[in-house]
Amino acid sequence: MLSDDHVTSPTRSRLMARLGRASGGLAVAAMLSIGGAGLATADGGGDDLETTSFSQSAQEDTEAYWTPERMEAAIPADELVADAAPADGAVETSATTTIPGAQASPKAQGGNGKDLKNEDGWPGEDDPIATGDTDHIGKVFFTVNGQDYVCSGNSVASTNGNTVSTAGHCTNEAGTWASNWAFAPGYDHGETPHGLWTATELYAPQQWVSGEDMNYDVAFAVVAPEDGMGTLTEAVGASGIEFNTQRGSLITSYGYPAGSPFDGESLEQCQGTGFDDTIGDTDDQAIDCDMTGGSSGGPWFIGDGPDGLQISVNSFGYTMQPNVMYGPYLGDVAQEVYETAANA
Repeated sequence: MLSDDHVTSPTRSRLMARLGRASGGLAVAAMLSIGGAGLATADGGGDDLETTSFSQSAQEDTEAYWTPERMEAAIPADELVADAAPADGAVETSATTTIPGAQASPKAQGGNGKDLKNEDGWPGEDDPIATGDTDHIGKVFFTVNGQDYVCSGNSVASTNGNTVSTAGHCTNEAGTWASNWAFAPGYDHGETPHGLWTATELYAPQQWVSGEDMNYDVAFAVVAPEDGMGTLTEAVGASGIEFNTQRGSLITSYGYPAGSPFDGESLEQCQGTGFDDTIGDTDDQAIDCDMTGGSSGGPWFIGDGPDGLQISVNSFGYTMQPNVMYGPYLGDVAQEVYETAANA
């Protein structure tokens, strides 16, 4: 854990933790085991994306599957992704594209969010979570090879109002799709104030699904509410998202680190100025952050707090560079995957 003399901003989390590491040098914030994906059907979604869909019965099974006991028992996928591929060239980029966010409906069940408070019961400038509505951020639950895992995710603006961003390795491992995929926005110490939203489709870059290229460790899910009413955006709001954004901005990231010394029960944050990868060959950006397994897929926002445009997700770190988190640069391929999911 970083000592106080390393904290350069009063809004930076005082509760960060080390990213999951392995002896192979490259580790991710959450890991999947290779295995069967259960009740999903896979399709090719185009040259740059892959997708899988879940039947109505599979969605119902997922809703029933995630009991409070299973959520609590799900483990952070914090080991090395086996044989993760080196980056395959530069990420294709073009003009910056910005999709504005959307507020939750005041009539939505559960209201339109709550502030997380410090130990005295009130928001403060040194609180781990900046004052503001963070209910659009939540926990991701899924199963691979019979084991239940957790990641993090975020509601993003979309035409369908039901799109969630996360990391690629929180949806697909070595070409195998996860099952029992669900999103719990606003998760806090076992509570799911906005219900459980099961995936109807998962979308990931072809470069991730076929080769685990770390440049493309991003994915999007389309979800449905457990009660069949309203949209995710109406319930919790949706972050704006930007592609081909300018590098080197102030970035605030969020996630649910579940590896020691955290327990995954609360939302945590990191903050820093983005910088390029000087160790590997990725086009990813990095920030000072040592959140642990379970934080994978958590959103990166431009600026100070949860209200900025999302520009990446928590992805991986290097053993030789402790306390640094990398996130994929969202270029043209990520935009194509997003647009397909957002319009599904």
